[in-house]
Amino acid sequence: MGNGSGVSRGDRNRNARLERLRRLVPVTNAIAGIDLAGSKQMVVVTDHDSRVIARRVFRCRAWDLGAALDWAAGRAAAAGWTGVTVACEPTGHRWRVLGQLAADRAMPFVCVQPVVTAWSRRTEDLTCDKTDDKDAVLIARLTAQLRCYVPEPVDETWARLRHLGTRREQLITEAGSQVQQMRDLMECAWPAALDTARQPFRSQTWIAGLWVITGRDGGDFARTRRLGMLRFERAVRREVIGRGGRKPCLRIVRGLFSALSDPAGVIAHRAGALERVQLLLEDWQLTRTRLNDTERRMTGVLDELGLTALVTSITGLSPAGAAAILAEAGDPRRFATARALVKHAGLAPREKLSGAFTGRTRLTGQGRPGLRLAAWRAVWGAQRANPVYQARYQHLTSREQNRLTPTQAQTIIAAAILRHLHAVITTGQAWDPATATHGTRRHSKAFAA
Repeated sequence: MGNGSGVSRGDRNRNARLERLRRLVPVTNAIAGIDLAGSKQMVVVTDHDSRVIARRVFRCRAWDLGAALDWAAGRAAAAGWTGVTVACEPTGHRWRVLGQLAADRAMPFVCVQPVVTAWSRRTEDLTCDKTDDKDAVLIARLTAQLRCYVPEPVDETWARLRHLGTRREQLITEAGSQVQQMRDLMECAWPAALDTARQPFRSQTWIAGLWVITGRDGGDFARTRRLGMLRFERAVRREVIGRGGRKPCLRIVRGLFSALSDPAGVIAHRAGALERVQLLLEDWQLTRTRLNDTERRMTGVLDELGLTALVTSITGLSPAGAAAILAEAGDPRRFATARALVKHAGLAPREKLSGAFTGRTRLTGQGRPGLRLAAWRAVWGAQRANPVYQARYQHLTSREQNRLTPTQAQTIIAAAILRHLHAVITTGQAWDPATATHGTRRHSKAFAA
């Protein structure tokens, strides 16, 4: 914290960030604050004291804003400014379009978070008005105060990974919804079947048996019972092998066959519910196929980026899990420190200190929720397979002082995974368990869990 210069590491990082922003928002440039919408764009040109030089409404789509930027440059030059910095809120896809138009004209481009604009709107007056012209002025004012940020640069390969990550998340949500619907239907119409396996929807044998009952026999239990146990077992075995398995679990097969005689459930709904289950099984299989294809494409993008060997050097982190994290985070090299990446995910601790008072430390919960979720999912495999993470978890949950709950410890491991990913990608060195445990003089802050 302290050093001979009296400037902390946080001060240096903050100063460096302000210097980067100042290069994009120099005092010699006017500021064009733009409030984006579908077919109506509000453009305001201001100085650094947010005094309005010119304002105009352009009734056009985002792709036609080039004329607005040319108009802003002309008004700024007429008022004696050497250039224009373009600023907007990152709304929908339009800010990307504006950023490309600004880059074509060599204009600096920055973004202002909508939540910052909303907070600043409250300080304007007691009405809390929200209008396009006032929002455009607010965007320009916040940019002059350097309360803005530099958007992630556009890269074709990283953009493809982000889009694939979004599709993967949609498919995971869809698959989870389909499983939950099937579980609800089974609990209503045939609850005994759910008790035949500890995790039925993760059991290949259970899925194959349910498919035989609902697909082959159409949910007619009497027809399935007439097969007999041996013929039912052979039918399930063929289905398991057809799905890429080796052999069925006979305990689950016998349990499903016995459950055919269980009277529990709303009998009147059984035929219709099992027909829906059969249709959902088809949808679920198709969703899983699409999910596997999407993950294959994502790992292919990692190969194109040359990162597969680096990210998979972290024991327990799968290529698909690493690709999901990077799809949400973007290129980790754009973050000055590993802690900045953790903050971006909302996994950094939020301190509460005032004088002699020390409050309870909690996570910020800010940042990118998708990145936080991707890191959280990666914990489950990494914690079991990675001895460093496993030892860290045991230490955090078993120490006498300040013992953490399992969820709190797993959150810390999720943040550690992000820090280690940042370290291996920015340094180009494979993950080393000794370095991750003890750190080094050079990389201790990046690797230390």
